[in-house]
Amino acid sequence: MPRQRLYPLEDLEDIPGTKVFTARRSREAYHLHKFCMSLMKEANREEFKADERAYLDKFQMTEAQKQGVLDRDLNKLIELGGNMYFLVKLASTDGLSAQKAVSATSGMSAEEYAQMMLEGGRSPEGIRSIRANK
Repeated sequence: MPRQRLYPLEDLEDIPGTKVFTARRSREAYHLHKFCMSLMKEANREEFKADERAYLDKFQMTEAQKQGVLDRDLNKLIELGGNMYFLVKLASTDGLSAQKAVSATSGMSAEEYAQMMLEGGRSPEGIRSIRANK
């Protein structure tokens, strides 16, 4: 018997400021994530740093994903299916902490982001739907 959804999947695209990591996004970013996971090995990090483009060309990522990596545009990579758990490995290769990487996607400094999280995270007040506010 097929599983019944509690809500339409398109509702996941209606959350302001949030990209929910879905099965579709996972498939879209499979090769991007394989690249990120490769950076867990020191030899791979060194090879990547020596010639980023050549190293990226070993992976079947889209050109947009490769450019996002080269630009270190984490928000773009998230738009292209990336998950922060994997993307933080790229940031770590550049010597950034997970906190700095995540704060970079929020438009806040690492200190502002840490303070917001210590205070309980973002307020649930405000715009709750992209569609409803167009």
